[in-house]
Amino acid sequence: MPSDSPPRPHRVVVLALDGLLPFELGIAQRIFGLARDELRRPLYEVVTCSVRPPGPVETDADFAILVGNGPEALATADTVVVPASYELGPVYEDGVLTRELADALALIRPDTRLVAICTGGFVLAAAGYLDGRPATTHWSSAEHFQRLFPRIRVDADVLFVDDGDVLTSAGVAAGIDLCVHIVRRDHGTAVANEVARRTVVPPHRDGGQAQYIERPVPDPQQSSTTGARAWALGRLGEPIQLRDMAAQESMSVRTFTRRFREEVGVSPGQWLTRQRVERARYLLESSTLSVDQVARDSGFGTAQSMRQHLQAALGVTPTAYRRTFRTELSTACGE
Repeated sequence: MPSDSPPRPHRVVVLALDGLLPFELGIAQRIFGLARDELRRPLYEVVTCSVRPPGPVETDADFAILVGNGPEALATADTVVVPASYELGPVYEDGVLTRELADALALIRPDTRLVAICTGGFVLAAAGYLDGRPATTHWSSAEHFQRLFPRIRVDADVLFVDDGDVLTSAGVAAGIDLCVHIVRRDHGTAVANEVARRTVVPPHRDGGQAQYIERPVPDPQQSSTTGARAWALGRLGEPIQLRDMAAQESMSVRTFTRRFREEVGVSPGQWLTRQRVERARYLLESSTLSVDQVARDSGFGTAQSMRQHLQAALGVTPTAYRRTFRTELSTACGE
């Protein structure tokens, strides 16, 4: 007999440190706070805490924030999020935790998922959570990050790194990408897309996309590749050649490829594959189409081709992926 009581929301505790960036502090509350199940019940509970008893925490702006929870909240977390701070002191300078920060982090349970946004990664690194792991941070701090923590495999070129129970991101917007990615990982594409629509952000920017793009905003006197991307997204189930995309912008293939990489950070082929993977994920989660039909509708052509791409991107087969989210959907609906 299924229980009548609603499932307990996943508890996210955000650690607010002095010198924090207000924008980044609000990312977790905004993204996780919007995630709902089919019955519109919240999937996450987000609370904010300080390393000190409840009270004001200074920001990098001309105002402080009043935090209502002390460090004991960390002991209740399923996920801890550490946003960036500009006043990390010895953590940033020497890779050493302050006593109050060390005492606070010691309260985190061993099975808690850890997430860092931007320079919040310095906190996790100084605590030893990133030793031997891949990680990223803002590109401008990456070289210092690697020097300070040589045991970490720092990748300065990506938006975020998902290493299972420990995840790190570059700054600001990449923190949004990471949190949307976590919602997608926890609850599937449909829930993540709804959150993205509500916050008017892209539903998916792959973690491997370049942090620093040479020309993120095209020169107004030069053509961009936006129209070609929109054209391709409208026909993912069809064969799409590079020359066809270039023709949408009246460019040569060579010019289009260079401009595309400058604007998006990856090649047109890599981008197209990622969009097809996302389309396949959505269809596997939300439809009863056969695996063969999902492969055709997402542009992979054959189930074998789709299997290879999903295995490379997600580490699972289409059948296993569908089974995971069908099981979660049935559980959420009380089946």
